[in-house]
Amino acid sequence: MSALIDIGASDPPGAPRARMMLARARWAATAYARLDAARTRRVVEAVAEAAYQNAERFAQDAVVETGMGVAEHKRRKNEACSRGIVERYAVEDHVAAQVDADAKIVAIPKPAGVVLALTPSTNPVATVYFNVLLALMTRNAVVVSPHPLARRCCAEAVHALAAAAVAAGAPDGCLQVVEEPTIPLIEALMADRGVDVIVATGGSAVVRAAYRSGNPSLGVGPGNVPALVDASADVAKAAACLADSKAFDNSILCTNESVAIVEERVADAFARELGRRGAHVLDEQEAGRARAALYPDGRIDTKLAGKDAAALAAAADVSVPAAARVLVAPFPLIVPEEPLALEKLFPLLGLVRVPDAARGIDAARALLRIGGAGHSAVIHSRDPRTILAYGAALGVLRITVNAPGSTGSAGLDTNLAPTMTVGTGFFGRSALTENLEPRHLTQWTRLAYDKDPAEAFGDFAGLEPWSARPEPAPVAAPVRPDDGAGLTRDEVRRMILDELRELVSS
Repeated sequence: MSALIDIGASDPPGAPRARMMLARARWAATAYARLDAARTRRVVEAVAEAAYQNAERFAQDAVVETGMGVAEHKRRKNEACSRGIVERYAVEDHVAAQVDADAKIVAIPKPAGVVLALTPSTNPVATVYFNVLLALMTRNAVVVSPHPLARRCCAEAVHALAAAAVAAGAPDGCLQVVEEPTIPLIEALMADRGVDVIVATGGSAVVRAAYRSGNPSLGVGPGNVPALVDASADVAKAAACLADSKAFDNSILCTNESVAIVEERVADAFARELGRRGAHVLDEQEAGRARAALYPDGRIDTKLAGKDAAALAAAADVSVPAAARVLVAPFPLIVPEEPLALEKLFPLLGLVRVPDAARGIDAARALLRIGGAGHSAVIHSRDPRTILAYGAALGVLRITVNAPGSTGSAGLDTNLAPTMTVGTGFFGRSALTENLEPRHLTQWTRLAYDKDPAEAFGDFAGLEPWSARPEPAPVAAPVRPDDGAGLTRDEVRRMILDELRELVSS
């Protein structure tokens, strides 16, 4: 049994049940790790199909429960994180041994064991889908601890996926969910020795707590995405991408653009194109009211996270067209004391003008010093030199080029690995240096032969690590009476009697 914390008055409510969940997950992980590639694939495909079939239902449930986002957009994320994930990793094998005869190395994949997945309120079901499928692909058991604001829709999703997994041959207990998550209980779970790795998707406080837990953790960090639009860009396309990205799921993805940094030569044209795409540009007075209402005391009003443009306009007491999907707030300088330079989890886009692309790169770096280190950036440009300079200068791990940032950096509209868990690397004080993939939940034992050519490499053809067994030792045949260098029983008896006579007479 795992040691959650000392049993006694300090136990948080739900701790005994949590211990039982982890013990059950340990048993399931041990059993699931013995499945071969074909049986693992059947489980993964069954779970992905169940997730896909319920994508719309759980998208609607998430919006109703959390009050954030757009159901249609959440459905797209759910679909991308179900069938889309399976299609992406269909050619990868995290079960069979990998044999490199030239290097004389055999690599054996081994699951992490029990994964504790902390999921957010912003992208609740998509993150559950994503973490569960990655765990199952790599033969791990997973316990999902959802954000309290999204606990019902996440619990229902896990139950549906668990039923599909067990029906397809997975051990019962490989997918479980914390039904009543609380901060003390989650902290206790994170510190439990029954957990092999934590995948923490959420705010900075959750990620930092995971790293402090003492268990291995893969965490993410907050975004604050700069989007540079230089004079070489297709301005109409850039405006369309930014408007669509900011409107996508009401800008709740942390990969959404925070501030558009636009070269002066095309700034007016860009602003006009934004208006044509449903992104209403505020005047200076309106931008001031938006700043005060959406960032009271200089901090984002989290009650407005995931709300639409109409809700933001009402909160700021500004009039906008009924068709407005996004509010655009111009401001002069990217400095730490400017609230509009902070992360935006609603469809508000900051807008800053710069004299040239080089100054735009400097502005993007300034934005990342305020927040979003390691996360993401966007650029709209046709100049490879500017694009490369932007990539070299910014301390981020992914830059979306000429595509919407929300879906581009998440891998939905680019060929990046599709993910709901975006690592920020060492820039953002994270151990995860890229989008989370199945290989991050797999360990490899490598059998490395002596590289001397005289040492022959073994023949591993047709062998599976989970079914291979050493050859049994040969069983010795019973000694027959006449076995003894050709001597009969009578001859052996006479020899023994002769030796005894000699001993007596001596």
